[in-house]
Amino acid sequence: MCVQKMLKIVIATHNNHKSIELSKLMTNLPITWITLKDLGIDTVVEETGTTFQENATLKAREYARLTRMYTLADDSGLAVEALDGRPGVYSSRYGGNNISSKQQRELLLKELYSISWKNRKAQFRCTLALSNPDGTDITVVNGVCEGLITMGDRGANGFGYDPVFYVPHQSCTMAEMDADTKNIVGHRGKATHKMKGLISKLVL
Repeated sequence: MCVQKMLKIVIATHNNHKSIELSKLMTNLPITWITLKDLGIDTVVEETGTTFQENATLKAREYARLTRMYTLADDSGLAVEALDGRPGVYSSRYGGNNISSKQQRELLLKELYSISWKNRKAQFRCTLALSNPDGTDITVVNGVCEGLITMGDRGANGFGYDPVFYVPHQSCTMAEMDADTKNIVGHRGKATHKMKGLISKLVL
């Protein structure tokens, strides 16, 4: 995949938190980052894949074809060992499409109510897929963060499941971390670091 200098790349998500996080993580590259909102695109690509990679690739390809621009898509979520990997690819839709993040966390904690601390292992997983404008060339990277699910919300930073995801080697939840620390240890930060390195090599 060959990328020109100062290329414009679309961040293919309607999640404002993800757009902000990804654009900040991708600083210092000769790239102009554009959101779907900037382009006035409200089309939602249905996530029909069974893995994060399938969904990220699907979104990157479809939004690239729609915008005719290089497109970066993310699919990420929470996989809990005691729940056989759930909510997984359904993390953003866990409990239904019309409930809040807080309600999703409450549902998760309810499911884990009888599970001991040592058995509350979980992973935050992120896949990033970069597509060329016609969707024929896809570059994929992955990032994983290991942790445990807490007994209740902790911290006011972050979003989604961050308040209940405890990272042992940091002795705090994702929502208790400052942004710089989260960008280093977090799943999206790890994936973005890999993608940033690939993009920097592709820029002429």
